[in-house]
Amino acid sequence: MYATWRLRRKYGYDSRTMLGDLQRTVRRTMHVLTAVPRSQASDAPSHPAERFRLLELRGQIGAGWHEFAVELRGPSRAPARLLVGAHAHLLPATESGRAVVIVDVPAGAELGLEIADDSPVDVGTIVAREVSRTEAALRRAAPTFLRRLREPWTIPAASLKILRAAWTGELLERLLQRGGGDAQQTFYPEWHALFAALEDTDRAAIRAAAARLPGRFRFSVVLPVYDAPEPFLSRAIGSVREQLYPDWELCIADDASPSPHVRRILERAAREDPRIRVTFRDRNGHISAASNSAASLATGDFVVLLDHDDELAEHALFVLATAASDADLLYSDEDKVDERGRLSSPFFKPDWNPDLLLSQNYVGHLCAIRRSLLREIGGFREGFEGSQDYDLVLRASSRTSRIRHLPFVLYHWRSIAGSTARDATAKSYAEAAARRALEERVGPSATVEPGPLPTAYRVRWQLPQDPPLVSLIVPTRDARIVLEPCIESLLAKTAYRRFELIVVDNQSTDPATLDYLAALERRGVARVARFDAPFNFSAINNLAVRETARGDVVGLLNNDLEIVEPGWLEEMVSHALRPSIGAVGARLLYPDGTLQHGGILLGISGAAGHAHKFLHRVEPGYFGRAQLVHDVSAVTAACLLIRRETYLRVGGMDESFPIAFNDVDFCLRVRALGLRNLWTPFATLVHHESKTRGQEDTPAKKERFEAEKRLLNERWGEALRSDPAYNPNLSLDAEDFSLAWPPRVRKPWL
Repeated sequence: MYATWRLRRKYGYDSRTMLGDLQRTVRRTMHVLTAVPRSQASDAPSHPAERFRLLELRGQIGAGWHEFAVELRGPSRAPARLLVGAHAHLLPATESGRAVVIVDVPAGAELGLEIADDSPVDVGTIVAREVSRTEAALRRAAPTFLRRLREPWTIPAASLKILRAAWTGELLERLLQRGGGDAQQTFYPEWHALFAALEDTDRAAIRAAAARLPGRFRFSVVLPVYDAPEPFLSRAIGSVREQLYPDWELCIADDASPSPHVRRILERAAREDPRIRVTFRDRNGHISAASNSAASLATGDFVVLLDHDDELAEHALFVLATAASDADLLYSDEDKVDERGRLSSPFFKPDWNPDLLLSQNYVGHLCAIRRSLLREIGGFREGFEGSQDYDLVLRASSRTSRIRHLPFVLYHWRSIAGSTARDATAKSYAEAAARRALEERVGPSATVEPGPLPTAYRVRWQLPQDPPLVSLIVPTRDARIVLEPCIESLLAKTAYRRFELIVVDNQSTDPATLDYLAALERRGVARVARFDAPFNFSAINNLAVRETARGDVVGLLNNDLEIVEPGWLEEMVSHALRPSIGAVGARLLYPDGTLQHGGILLGISGAAGHAHKFLHRVEPGYFGRAQLVHDVSAVTAACLLIRRETYLRVGGMDESFPIAFNDVDFCLRVRALGLRNLWTPFATLVHHESKTRGQEDTPAKKERFEAEKRLLNERWGEALRSDPAYNPNLSLDAEDFSLAWPPRVRKPWL
């Protein structure tokens, strides 16, 4: 009885309410909706290469949770999304063509459908059924619990907290957060409590370690303030005062806040702690001017950026101090904290990733910059409000290569109702400022365009007036059924015309294939080279690059690829010609529209795996990375471009890897030259994977695969466990950027 009263008082929801919800589920109202064409553009993010039909859904439904069942007649896996107000929800593809999604509908939200133009899909019956809060939570939770069952070692550590969260209704709140539903992150509070939160023994160890640090750095925490809510401003200041590392100062500039509580809080804080310095601006100058005012008070070695309603983790400055001696710019992982202090949405970032920074401001928080460098670049620039931090990091990174990422959650970004919503004008000027900052960073050699996601960008690198010849190498053995579509689509659909096509015949005996190869030579569209030895992917490509290729750039292509967009080769060549870039990889899709290759992650399953494998092509992936250009440690040789001189400089592919992991080994040797490997989603091809060779499904093939895996580990073992394009807090057991239980982070105070 007491428990029921307590749950109802705390959450407005208890076990009896839950049972009542389930009983009423069968009586929920159903609404049949109709779809009609809509001409105006959708606000939902789309890949620029995709063209969508926009349909408006008409019918009367109320606010609350609904199950939408949409009948899509046509090929399976056709990209389609349900639009609910400003949010887009991917409709999962099924063999039956009936897509079902659970969505929270705000009052008055407009409904629509977005369907890829290149998919011959007809929309059938659309039914919206009201569902209870409990049913929605249970159905959204199912994938998470199934995943935990496949990873049984994670159950004991979190089971008690999960059960408590389920009983109190807190689990329902997490699962039902609007715009949430990411099953990977549902149990982040338990993960944080187990692996990231500090115990008293950690605090004692940090204080002792701080006293032993050979070089003591002072950190000036810069806090621009404008009319911050009283409890959040107090928490921001309190999070600095609670730092376990003592050498800090808090530099606050109030930007003429109209609310009287701001001055009261700031003056009291300055009285209570001499390390807190405050200046009050007499007029509002906005965030850049206020940040400069705060930074003018700084006397420390590093300036640390803090927003007026966010919080630092209590060990944040200590972790910065452990890495500050050889760095000019430091940044950490982050998460979000709500008004009740609950943590969610962790962002576990890669190490320094220049091309990801050109795609989005992934550095974010926590960010610390050496004060001398801040003075050198002129501080924050007025006129870049809304993207002033992005502009600062772009300019700082152009002056130094001493940039360190610290894989710890050191910053809690305040997330409250409406905190991420910006009016159209604010969004417009912030994105315009970001584009101006990017244009200055890349210079005249590139142009900057809006990206496929909000607050993301695409940099187009210009080709020289006389574009280089590209040698495209396609090994094959028989299999005309896949080779011919590959070659013909390449010849017909590739806009970049300065290429030569080299088909390497590896002992084909099929008459139809031999006839087709002869026809290619007669047509003058390809040269056919011969490799008369057992299949060895590395040796085949090495032979072609050394003895046949004439281009300055070489491209390795599988014979089971299909060209689906004309700009793929131009995009890859534009990156391959950049002096700092080594291998360039493309976005490869399965025929059903899901992702086969999104860049290679090192260490997955003891060797390597493909990022975001099986993700639908319209989904953003982990913090947008499935839709953004970024640096990776390796890319697949199924579609790889590289300058010929770089290929030869590393000695080509290692022929000790005849079939598997040759691309991983090759890319790591390219990386060892000081070059960066890169993946771009703006070069998209379809990959009919392994149709020629088949799967690794015989004892001999499995043993050969394991032998190559052992060789990769013998050569690159430590590198495989510390991929700089990944994060040690993310799992090596999956390719979906799920949490690692436990993480592979070494705590610097132990």
